[in-house]
Parts: sequence; structure tokens; C-alpha cells
Amino acid sequence: MFNSENNTPAAELDERIKYFQIHLIKNNIDGALIIQNTDLFYFAGTIQQAHLYIPADGEPLLMVRKSYERALEESNIKRIIPFSSPKQIPGLLRENGYNIPGVLGLETDVMPINFYFTLRECFENSKLMDVSHFIRLVRSIKSVYEIEIIKKAAFFSDMVAEKAKEHLEEGITEIEFAGKVEAEARKLGHQGIIRMRLWGSELFYGHIMAGPSAAIPSFLSSPTGGLGVGQAVAQGPGFMAIKKHQPVLVDYVFAWMGYLSDNTRIFSIGDLPDELIKAHRAMLDIHAMIKKEARPGVKAGDLYEMATEMAERLGYGEYFMGVGDQKIRFVGHGIGLELDEYPFIAKGQKMALEEGMSIAIEPKLVFPGKGVVGIENTHVVGKDGLIQLTLADEQIIIV
Repeated sequence: MFNSENNTPAAELDERIKYFQIHLIKNNIDGALIIQNTDLFYFAGTIQQAHLYIPADGEPLLMVRKSYERALEESNIKRIIPFSSPKQIPGLLRENGYNIPGVLGLETDVMPINFYFTLRECFENSKLMDVSHFIRLVRSIKSVYEIEIIKKAAFFSDMVAEKAKEHLEEGITEIEFAGKVEAEARKLGHQGIIRMRLWGSELFYGHIMAGPSAAIPSFLSSPTGGLGVGQAVAQGPGFMAIKKHQPVLVDYVFAWMGYLSDNTRIFSIGDLPDELIKAHRAMLDIHAMIKKEARPGVKAGDLYEMATEMAERLGYGEYFMGVGDQKIRFVGHGIGLELDEYPFIAKGQKMALEEGMSIAIEPKLVFPGKGVVGIENTHVVGKDGLIQLTLADEQIIIV
């Protein structure tokens, strides 16, 4: 009945859990309860309504409310049982041979406070502790299995960028153009959901905007915003008609089998003004510099400082990654199952790059009243530096 062809292999799940358990042991945490969809998928291979208990030592236990039958088919966790209420969890742990944890780890960065209070009552003699940082550390290093999926997502990103130019024409609205590009992505198997961890962050495929519209700021932690189709969304493509000689930003995420690839390309109907062409070339130069400098052991914050200093030297400091108080203090971010993973190539970040991390590098210039130019590519950190996965033409694409 269910498609088990794409199930995360049992050996892959075992490795992830093992590395997480190392963090639990080092920090004197007896076990962790995983409930968020992305983390459930990462550790259990399913997002069925479930709670995954990972002890510091031993086999995990997946407790499923709905759908138990699907979880049995989808997950390669060895111990899967049905349950109906969080209040049953302590009893189920005892019945299945687990001690009640003295210290219980939770994803308190994403957990609803009401559910936290419920667990506090259920585990009244346990100390509750945040383990979200340790989860994100484990997830930041991608396995060979994960990298192969991200490579496929990147391949599809390139295909979507190639198809985009076929639908760009004078007078088409941003939202209609976006719909046509999104249809191309769906035909390739785009999952239709782009997950972000930061509370309140939402994204539908990405940002397609043209000219001044692309430079309108929004609530999103992104250098680009866009007017959107109304205040209820307040970002992304709107009803503006695309004109000739405007930079058209196509900043879209491809989501394949859970994993993401982030890709930005600039299009134009007819030539762009020389000042925008020159500015775009400057962003390609900054991108090339980051690729050269980014190696295992280099601190993410140092890469950000190199990028901002280079933008200043090239005369674009005022417009780099936004303008004024709308400026975003990053030039790249980790990417995987979520769009905002470790590491952040951001101001003050001390985390060093490690082999196996996957990151999107996105130097952009925002010119109010004119538009946005720049580039974004997804990479994997190799032993000698970045390996670029998105390979579509990086120059301004004239149609």
C-alpha cells in the first residue's frame, strides 16, 4: 500500500542516532524526546504523528499516534509501538525496559509551550533540558547518502533555472511567472514544502520578483522581500507586471526527498543598465572569493567579514545584503532538510566549517527603486574546499 522505495536506510538512521547519543552522553542527558517533523524524519525516517525517544545508550523507541501503519512501512526504526496520549509516555518507557530519564532532552527551540508544560507534568521528577543545538550539530554534517540527494535537488534546481527563461515575457506578472516556474518544478518532483526552523519563518518555493519590487524589504530573514500578493503573506511575487530592462530575480529552492537546494539567477528582458551589470559581476567576484577561502577549519564569521570587506572595497558596501537597517548580517547559510541549518555564514559566528557540511552562498546587492542582482549556489564542504552543486549559467540571462 505504501511506497517504501525511498525509505531512509536503517544503517543511515543508526549512524545519526549514534552521533546524537554521543552528545547526550557528553552532556549528561539520559534521553531525548523528538517530536518536530524535520527531526523525526531525520532520526526515524517518517513524519507520521509520533514521539521518538532516544536514550543515551540503547535502541530508540518510536511511539506513533497517526498513522501507525504508515510509520511501520516508512521507518526503519526497530522498535515501533502505537500510543494515544503523551501522558502514556512514562508508562510506555517503563513497559519497554527504559528507565525514566533523570535529565530529558527536548527540542525547546520549536516545541509549543503547552506541550512543554504537559511533559513537565508527565516527567515531574526529571530535569528538562534543550537539545536542539546538539540536534542541529549532528544534522549539519551530511552523510554520503544525504549528499547524493542534495546533488539531485541541485540538478533539478539547474533544470528549473533553464526552464524559467522560456516563460519570461514582457507584461507577465510576477505571480503568473512564478506559477509557471513552479509548475516546472512540480513536474520534476518538487515536494511542495520548504521547511524552515526559525519561528515565524515561511517560504513558498522562494522569491521571484522584478525591478523595484525585488528591493522591497519584508519580515523574512532574507536580503530580498517582495510585495507579495497581500499583507497576509507580505513577501515574494506580487501582481506587478515585468518590464524590459529590469533585473528579474529567480531565487528558488528545489526540495527533493526532503532535502533542499538553493539557487539564485538573474534574468532580464533585454539588456540591463551597465551599472547593474557591473554590480552583478562584483557579486560573482565575491562568490568566487568565498569559494576560494572556505575550507574545513575556517570560521563562518570570518568568511562573512571577508565578504563585507570586499563589498566595501568594490564600492558596494551600502547595498550589500540589503540597505540601512534592513541589511541582513549574513552571506550564506547551511542547508539540508531545512533552509536555515548550521552553519550560518554570518557576523560573529565562531562555528568552523567541517567536511560534509552543505551551505548556500548568496552575495546580493539590493538597490531600492531599481532591483536586486547577485548569485546563490549550493555547495558541499569537501576536504580541500567547497564543491559547487548548482551549475546553471551565473551570468545575467537575457531573453
